Amino acid sequence: MTGSGDIMTPPLSADEAAHSGAVAALIRAEVRCAGGWLSFERFMALALYAPGLGYYSAGSVKIGAGGDFVTAPELSDLFSRCVAGPCAEVLEGGGEILELGAGTGRMAAAVLTELGARGRLPRRYAILEVSADLAERQRRRIAALPAALAERVVWLERLPERPVHGVILANEVLDALPCRRFTLEGGVIRELGVALQGERIIEQSAPADAALSAEWERLREQLPAPLADGYVSEIALRVAPWLAGVAGCLERGVALLFDYGLPRAHYYHPQRRTGTLRCHFKHRVHDDPYVNLGVQDITAWVDFTRVAQAALECGLEVTGFATQAAFLLATGIERFIAEADGPVERARRAGEARRLLLPGEMGEAFKVMALTRDFGRPLSGFALQDLRGSL
Repeated sequence: MTGSGDIMTPPLSADEAAHSGAVAALIRAEVRCAGGWLSFERFMALALYAPGLGYYSAGSVKIGAGGDFVTAPELSDLFSRCVAGPCAEVLEGGGEILELGAGTGRMAAAVLTELGARGRLPRRYAILEVSADLAERQRRRIAALPAALAERVVWLERLPERPVHGVILANEVLDALPCRRFTLEGGVIRELGVALQGERIIEQSAPADAALSAEWERLREQLPAPLADGYVSEIALRVAPWLAGVAGCLERGVALLFDYGLPRAHYYHPQRRTGTLRCHFKHRVHDDPYVNLGVQDITAWVDFTRVAQAALECGLEVTGFATQAAFLLATGIERFIAEADGPVERARRAGEARRLLLPGEMGEAFKVMALTRDFGRPLSGFALQDLRGSL
């Protein structure tokens, strides 16, 4: 199998084409060193995170009008003001916030501003960011805040060694973890990866290794219906070690995870035959990860059942799981719209809210999960909906 090669995306600039060519050369070299075949997980890791070349490691604009996609915090500060509500509940007795992958810093700025208005500022607001250019954008945005807010923000190069008491925020982080892809042939799982056809990078299947085969057997037993030959999907084995790292630094408080995804029974539905892989390039969404290498985002939807299981194994409790729409309605988005100064501002906020709430936009595809340790109080964000039974 090969990439489609006929997707309609904007043409690359000369600089983008040169950069993409360098990433392709790196991947071809890795394929050759690996004996002619590379797992999709390794391919995705190189395309996104190769030092100095990967999509998140190089200096391209990724988020916003001039980038490739828009996240909820970038769409509207209504989102972040709602997120600040549960943060304030956790910070009632003091504590800090750690944001993993902070985008342009807009959520950090809005959450801090809202918490300041509520008199619940964290002791510090730490940001862990792997992208150098995003970290620079974050610094510029935070520097524009009042000194009383800006001075609380620090940047980290790795997860903190000292325990976190407070809130960990992760918005659209899990979907960017490199994942393994598989297909079924004759009822047997085979792993999808990349090989070379001359200088062309193509998709090719190979026998699944012991780890992927064992995971597939566990997963298959949990599915309500068998999957047909030709079925393609993803398995994100990196979720467990990622969550172990998060759990290892959360001594007391709440981790709030925001991402598009599904419970396992829906994720591996028999009709979802081509998986959940998504690529984002200049606000076009497509499913071919083998084009625009290094200058487009590659993501996969989140299997929230896997997240919940990994959380329990790490000693965390799953205390909330809801759609983004239910979370935002429970945390006061309608009140924030009504408080707008004048009809023009109110109409603007209402338009932003529709994109955040409607099922055809972000409202249903995006979910919110709360993982807690030593925090026994219910969070307001999950007062209207409890989908934990679907996990």
